[in-house]
Amino acid sequence: MTITLASLATQFLERPGLSQSTIDSYQSTLMPLLKLYGRWTLEIIDRDILLEYLSNLTDMKFTTHHRHQAVITALFNFAVEQRLLKSNPASNLKRRKPNPNIGEHNSDEKVRYLTSQQLDILYSLVKKDARMDTLVHLLHSSGARIAEILSLDLVDLDVSRRRFQVIGKGNKQRWCFYNDSTANSLKNYIKYYRHEGNPALFTAQKHQNDSITRLSYARAYQSWVQITGNNPDLKGIRIHDLRHSWATERTGILQIEELRALMGHEKIQTTLRYSKVTSQRAEEVAQMAFTKIKNYGE
Repeated sequence: MTITLASLATQFLERPGLSQSTIDSYQSTLMPLLKLYGRWTLEIIDRDILLEYLSNLTDMKFTTHHRHQAVITALFNFAVEQRLLKSNPASNLKRRKPNPNIGEHNSDEKVRYLTSQQLDILYSLVKKDARMDTLVHLLHSSGARIAEILSLDLVDLDVSRRRFQVIGKGNKQRWCFYNDSTANSLKNYIKYYRHEGNPALFTAQKHQNDSITRLSYARAYQSWVQITGNNPDLKGIRIHDLRHSWATERTGILQIEELRALMGHEKIQTTLRYSKVTSQRAEEVAQMAFTKIKNYGE
């Protein structure tokens, strides 16, 4: 049976169980391939053609390039499953490597976190804003996501056991824990700065009518930028990097499954990113060790 690449793609996208967003993503990824080879029969599309096609996709990030390659591989796997081809011409093709000359980096540098020096600077800066001081403490000591923290109500805090429960991705509940300094910051914020009249832990007052609302991410981000934006040592640091900092500090102390549970990751591969000590972290640890180890030969 002779079938064109376009017909194969149609069957591939019409499989039952695919969400509309998945179909749209596959469709946009395959469109450039189909414009070139859509009318070609499967038998004449070989490995060399696919290698040439992928090598010509130079106007995209390497992560996007990987997605294109993965979708093409899945498309031809489908052809093999349907017995339209005996083997997949796209199988085991090497992935394009990141190009550092254009700002691309490998997975060793993906996780961004604050160094101990940056954390010292951050904590000194947020002291002037009690709400942000507490928010930073809570994010850094618990490892929770900013959206999870902002959705907390005051009654969600288990003050005696210094913990709170959040509903994370996949609608899964988990416990998060915080330390002594965070407890002190929380106590000060709740007693002197938190607005009454709203159940939210972190509140804000609207200037138009003085109504009390839950602190939004937009307003929290605005405060973050105002506090950190002018400090060159904190350039490019994001609120979410506090969660990365929490995980990086606990790598090697907690078992990987324990870390996964506390972070609420669905896939262990996500947690495994933190088990790779980056070159930046390695240098930081090495320099810290020099201050604690006796210098011989002096």
